[in-house]
Amino acid sequence: MTLPLPPLEPSRDKKSLRRQLQAERMSLVDRHARSMQLQEVLRVWLLGRPEQTVGAYWPIKGEFDALPPLYRWAEADPRRRIGLPVVEKDTRQLRFHVWYPGCEMEEDAYGIPKPKGTEAFHPALLLVPCVGYGPGGVRLGYGGGFYDRTLATLQPRPVTVGLAYSHGYVPWLQAEAHDVPLDAIVSDEGLAWQRPAL
Repeated sequence: MTLPLPPLEPSRDKKSLRRQLQAERMSLVDRHARSMQLQEVLRVWLLGRPEQTVGAYWPIKGEFDALPPLYRWAEADPRRRIGLPVVEKDTRQLRFHVWYPGCEMEEDAYGIPKPKGTEAFHPALLLVPCVGYGPGGVRLGYGGGFYDRTLATLQPRPVTVGLAYSHGYVPWLQAEAHDVPLDAIVSDEGLAWQRPAL
């Protein structure tokens, strides 16, 4: 009888940690079940929120797809709008353009679908994909800095909510000088963290 291998200790090198967590996310045998749980957690979390405009993302590399629960959220009130990011080439910042099921899409410079020809708007709440996350709202992304650059200039700053599968929790992860901490993190296990008085 062979014993199961102990889980790998997450790498302390962020580049290696990103690769490791992405590989783990892609190989989660229960990823569909986790996705369904996270959809429910997000749907319930949104019920108590006052924001009417939400910036989201097109899921890539095994990320959680927030669009189905967001569409259900938007159906409940015609004033609610969902946006997807469009990268500004000059500043490498994100703008958010209205998205709805069936809207015309085109690929951006990175091969990710974006809305074509829809109105830009400033989201009051921003859902951010996490490769990993740590205490106090620390997010590990892909390393491109798009969200940090965008959040540094958006006024008023939207409420930021990281979305992640719970396997991506790294207890020793710390923010670097350029990192903008999230206001909350929601995982398939529930509300993982929230800034007080949010």
